[in-house]
Amino acid sequence: MTSSQTDVWTVLRMLEWGTAWFTQRGIPSPRLSIEWLLADALQTRRLNLYVQHDRPLAAAELAIVRDYVRQRARHVPLQYITGSTSFYNAEIRVAPGVLIPRPETEELVELILTKWDDTPRRVLDIGTGSGCIAVALAMERPSWEIHALDLSDEALTIARTNAQTNAVTVTFHQADLLNSASMPVGPWDLIVSNPPYIHHDESSSLEPQVRDHEPKLALFCVNRQEVYQSIGSYAEKTLQPEGSLYVELHLEHHLEEDAFFTQKHVQTTIFNDVSKRRRFAEIHFQV
Repeated sequence: MTSSQTDVWTVLRMLEWGTAWFTQRGIPSPRLSIEWLLADALQTRRLNLYVQHDRPLAAAELAIVRDYVRQRARHVPLQYITGSTSFYNAEIRVAPGVLIPRPETEELVELILTKWDDTPRRVLDIGTGSGCIAVALAMERPSWEIHALDLSDEALTIARTNAQTNAVTVTFHQADLLNSASMPVGPWDLIVSNPPYIHHDESSSLEPQVRDHEPKLALFCVNRQEVYQSIGSYAEKTLQPEGSLYVELHLEHHLEEDAFFTQKHVQTTIFNDVSKRRRFAEIHFQV
């Protein structure tokens, strides 16, 4: 990618060049990638790029796009390059210290909001990362008392920033979900968690932009069953009698096969995501 005083880069030319460049380098969704980066550099919406397709890029804009393209060619995720992403109705800041919010996790938020009204409740988000779940719930249910925890200092710093940016109140805790003694005291009406559930030996199946750039602490676990059972055991002790635990699942991990979740007093309901994959669990502990 070069330019000179007589070499004009229009929006359309950049879109076409960027798509071809990313395709040659095996970057996922090459057209989306250049649209996303160019829209951010021009401070406009992706749809507007095609309205102003013949608009020439200024030198400063071209320099930003050039830097963005170099990063994306190394498989750096789009959200890390631009520094933020949309999640539900929130604008979430992201950096390499936190997992990038996924569309599936928005579905988990929607599941909770569909089932629970705005009656005041105490809610805990375990493994909050960027704070996306906690912030989204706080925005949609201002009467709820939202708490969130994470082990990572960096994640908690970013999560606090996201709560402030979106003008919501969330109480944050530093804790290890595998160490019950470090966890905050209940009781809770709702507990939600999108925990680390990928085994280290599964890393080769991940896209480079995930495997090489997103935080391993948020992605990987040594024992998936231990993670879910630790969350379940804590929830059983701290949930109100009518409370519920919601967790996002590994596609190949069936909670119903875990001894803890097959006990008679544990009621587990599995929900599919929009792609018809087993993705979420709602868990009740019967007294």
